[in-house]
Amino acid sequence: MSVYFEELDFRPTPMGVLSLRRRRQLGSGLDIYEIKLGDEFLMSSLFTVAEIALARLGLAALERSDLDVVVGGLGLGYTARAALENPSVKSLIVVDALAEVIEWHAQGLLPLGKEISGDPRCRLVHGDFFAMSDSSAGFDPLAPGRRFDAVLVDIDHSPRNLLHARHAALYTLAGLKRLAEHLHPGGVFALWSNDAPDQAFETVLAGAFAISATHVVSFENPLQHRDASNTIYVGVKAGLPIQKAIPGTSQ
Repeated sequence: MSVYFEELDFRPTPMGVLSLRRRRQLGSGLDIYEIKLGDEFLMSSLFTVAEIALARLGLAALERSDLDVVVGGLGLGYTARAALENPSVKSLIVVDALAEVIEWHAQGLLPLGKEISGDPRCRLVHGDFFAMSDSSAGFDPLAPGRRFDAVLVDIDHSPRNLLHARHAALYTLAGLKRLAEHLHPGGVFALWSNDAPDQAFETVLAGAFAISATHVVSFENPLQHRDASNTIYVGVKAGLPIQKAIPGTSQ
């Protein structure tokens, strides 16, 4: 294939055809990695600012060390790497429903793959994040019922724009309260969304957590030569007085 475009892998999955592509951006000379599900773009290494902010904003709501963290959705790995860059993170479990994506990281087909999979604090788990959240066993297959300091989620496009209809239960009051059962007192839930702030979801979030905040993260879109933005939602569970004030919070 041309040096400017290469399909690195192509797999049929129960969710549709999954493909990993690399293309050369002519203006900058950078290699851009993209994952597509069918005709839909799931993620691109051209847009990673908000994925990194998800980890940073979520973990910034904690004022303790030795953090046990879950990331829902491995993708290209930018949220996971941002979490591992935090020196307070003791362990990280990254849950992804697509075994193929986990394999791409383990094989080094993705730029961050070896860095993430080679970090002794990190474990990549093939599983259904939504079923795990709804289950008393939780997110660690090796330690059922284990609780965490933070759960950071980047899977669906937004609480309304879902990859699968069955994911909708997570974004209800009952679903978020079940997720919160997997957090220690004072633990943090943070969610990435491609959409603008959703007032209805903010109300649900505030009902499930003691403290809630909405952050708009802006970044340049070089394809359209304009600024773009994503939304990060943060909820803090009631409990020990470890959380500091979060800009834009409601209690």
